[in-house]
Amino acid sequence: MTTLIYGGRIVNEGRTFYGSLIINDGVIADIQEGNIRPRGSYQHSVDATGCFVLPGIIDSHVHFREPGLTRKADIESESRAAAYGGVTSYLEMPNTVPQTTTIKALEQKWQLAAGESHVNYGFFFGATNTNASLFHQIDRSLIPGIKLFMGASTGNMLVDRREALDSVFGEAARLHLPVMAHCEDTEIINRNMREAKAAMGPDPDISRHPLIRSAEACYASSAKAVELARRHGTRLHIAHLSTARELQLLDMPTDTSLPQITGEATLAHLLFDDSDYARLGALIKCNPAVKTAADKQALRQAVASGRIYTVGTDHAPHLLEEKQGGAATAKSGMPMIQFSLVSMLQLADEGVLGIERIVELMCHHPARLFGISRRGYLRPGYHADVTIVRPNARWTLTKELIQSKCKWSPLEGHTFNWRVEHTYCNGRHIYNKGIFAPDSKGEQLKFDNP
Repeated sequence: MTTLIYGGRIVNEGRTFYGSLIINDGVIADIQEGNIRPRGSYQHSVDATGCFVLPGIIDSHVHFREPGLTRKADIESESRAAAYGGVTSYLEMPNTVPQTTTIKALEQKWQLAAGESHVNYGFFFGATNTNASLFHQIDRSLIPGIKLFMGASTGNMLVDRREALDSVFGEAARLHLPVMAHCEDTEIINRNMREAKAAMGPDPDISRHPLIRSAEACYASSAKAVELARRHGTRLHIAHLSTARELQLLDMPTDTSLPQITGEATLAHLLFDDSDYARLGALIKCNPAVKTAADKQALRQAVASGRIYTVGTDHAPHLLEEKQGGAATAKSGMPMIQFSLVSMLQLADEGVLGIERIVELMCHHPARLFGISRRGYLRPGYHADVTIVRPNARWTLTKELIQSKCKWSPLEGHTFNWRVEHTYCNGRHIYNKGIFAPDSKGEQLKFDNP
């Protein structure tokens, strides 16, 4: 199958230029610069005039809830939402039921995704206080890294014993596995919750959430993770940074080497601040909490400057009834994968950052950081994962457009200026201006040592 994508502006590796992509048997065969349609015979072609042609988006932080929590979401529904949003690959987190903390549970997820995922998939292996000895049994080419919860978590996934943390960081360093850490200090959070309940009752108002899961709790845990990583020589990626102060802990990336300490920003902390609790309530409750306008501005500056290395979603669907209540009872998390790219492009329109930088944060850098093989860039010989977006195509998000199983979004009612028009995954046209290919299947991601 040969495919031609022509007439659009290609955004790739720091450049934006008119050009054409030629795809053959699921792989990019050639990239030709210029706005003239290449000669030749093609079985399938798309005129991308007026559009931008990007590498397929890689969301390196999602919770798809399968197995065990499929009343909220499942691999089929959320990977479909990904395709609608131009996301062609995802890395999923281990806090499902059972948790992905054993080889058997990891293999079960691979089997589920092979049958259900519409886009490409990879799964983190979860650390516990006792399982670092399992890391060496996993084929390094089949996982992106280790997910570590250093803050309040479900089940046995909170790793809080010093000897256990040393084992996780030490074994990960020995095996050249990056550690992606959720950093919040549980003791500080528990103290703040006790004080809030004493002042406000058993379910403090949602506006107290960023004071309970506070900036102090985030910084204390992140600083501890950085100290462990530097001592053991471990590559550390701090997930969903939410405070200005944490940014000083990160290494500044360079073009020539991969930083040891990197950070992720998520859409929740780039789009919202604590003034939005009055309007949206627990719909924007997430962990770590959405914090101040100053924190949001610092995070925006950090994604623009390069200090933050990746942008993900922390896509975490809950049923709408589970999002009711206050700081103690409402569930934390929100579904964002379908609208992540168009939201970031909105920030480009606002002058926060350029489209080339968005592609770095959401395509190039996730692929580089986790060593995703032959994806994240538009290059000959790479898998043909391609997203085509159109500017100045205003549309308003309504409930019927939401593909996530939970069927709600904190962005409902928002009008976007960009539209995802086409998504190609491994050369297959899986989303075409509102028409989805329901039989599409993604591939298991492979990982090289970066």
